Amino acid sequence: MRICSAMVLAVLAVSTSLQAEQIPVAKPEAVGMSSPRLERIGQVLRADVESGRMPGAVVAIARKGKQVYYEAFGFLDKTARTPMLKDAIFSIASMTKPMATVGALMLVEEGRLLLNDPVGEYLPQLGKMSVAVMRPGTAMGSEAARRQPTIQDLMRHTAGFTYGNRGTSELYKMYPQGSIESASLTGPQFIEKLATLPLHYQPGTVWDYSLGLDVLGLAIEAVTKQPLSRFLNERLFAPLGMVDTGFVLTAEKARRLARALPVDPETGNQLKYPFISDRRQRRMFDCGGACAFSTATDYLRFAQMLLNRGALEDTRILGRKTVEFMTADQLGPEVNTDRLRDSPNINGYGFGLSVAVRRGSGVAGVMGSPGDYHWGGAMGTFFWVDPKEELAVVFMAATPGATRLHYRQVITSLVLQAIAD
Repeated sequence: MRICSAMVLAVLAVSTSLQAEQIPVAKPEAVGMSSPRLERIGQVLRADVESGRMPGAVVAIARKGKQVYYEAFGFLDKTARTPMLKDAIFSIASMTKPMATVGALMLVEEGRLLLNDPVGEYLPQLGKMSVAVMRPGTAMGSEAARRQPTIQDLMRHTAGFTYGNRGTSELYKMYPQGSIESASLTGPQFIEKLATLPLHYQPGTVWDYSLGLDVLGLAIEAVTKQPLSRFLNERLFAPLGMVDTGFVLTAEKARRLARALPVDPETGNQLKYPFISDRRQRRMFDCGGACAFSTATDYLRFAQMLLNRGALEDTRILGRKTVEFMTADQLGPEVNTDRLRDSPNINGYGFGLSVAVRRGSGVAGVMGSPGDYHWGGAMGTFFWVDPKEELAVVFMAATPGATRLHYRQVITSLVLQAIAD
C-alpha cells in the first residue's frame, strides 16, 4: 500500500510541476474561439496518423493570454507503438533561431552588442569578407564587399552567408550543408572555415536562408564568455519556466523524444535525421541555428512572451520596443526577396529578425493578419504569433521533408477557422 501511495504522490508531483509551467487555462468560448471548430484539428491529425502520413503531433494554442487548446495525437515513436505524450520533446531545428535572436537582443538592450556593428567586431576572423563573382565559362572569382555584414544581417539572413543545401554551384558545395553539419566542427573551426570562403552576395542586398544564426550564437559567446546554451538557460529558459528546453537531453528526457517515421511518406525513401541522432551528446558548439529541443508548452511560453511584447507573468525578458523591432519587416526595397517565395507559408511575407513577417492580408498562400510572424524547423515543428488576434500557436511534430510544409498550411487554417468573435 505504501508503494502505491508513493507512486501516486510521485505522479501528482510531476503533474503539478508541469501544470505550474502552463499558461492559465480557459474555455475557448471565453476568449472568442469555438470548441467544436477546434475539434477539427484532432479530426484531421488523427486521420493522418491512421493513414500513415505522420507519426503524431502535439498542438498548443493560447488566445488573449489564456491556453485554450493542448492536445497530443498519435505516436511518440510509431515503430515502438509508444503513444504520443503531451510533454513530448521535439527537435525544433530552426525554431532555435528566434531564441538565439532574443538572447542577442538582450545584449543589445544592455549595450554589449550593437545591431549595426560589423560581425568582425565580435568575431575578428570574419572582419574582411569578400564576395563571390560567378562568370559563365570562367572560374569563380571574388570582389571586395561594399560593406561588411552586420549583426542585423545575421538575424535577417542578408549577410551573404547561405546554407550549402540551398544550391548546387561550386560555392554552395564549399559551405556547410546546414547548422548540424556546422556543429560537427568546433566554434573556432567553423568560423575559420567561413573566413576562407567568399560571401554569396553583397551584404544587405539579398535575402537567403543561412548559417547567420550559427554565427550569431558564437558572437553571443564572444560577448558573454560562456556557451550559448548556458547563457540562454540562465537568461531565457529558466526565467520563463521552459523546463524542457535546451541543447542536450538527459537520459530521462531522451525517453520523451518524438521520432519521425523511418520512411518519408511523400517519397518512400529511407531517411536519416541528424537532428536527433544522439541528443545526449553535446555537439562541438551550441549552434544557434538548429541545435535546441523543446516541448509544446515550453515554446508556447516563449511565443506568449513575444506576443506580450517581451514579458510573461512577472518576468520581463525584453522591452516592448525591442520586440516590436524584432517582429517588424526588416527588408527594404533594396533587398532581393525572390527566395522568400520558395515555400508556400512564406510567400507574401517579409522578414524580421529570425521570423517571417506578414506584409498584408492577401498575397500569401496561407490565411493570416498583417504583422503576424512565424518560423518552423526542418523536423516539422512550427509556431506563429498573430498580435491582431492575440493568438500564439505551437505545432510540434516529427515530420521532416516536404510533409512539414503541408502541415504548416494545414494547422494555420485549422486554428484560424476556429476564431468565433
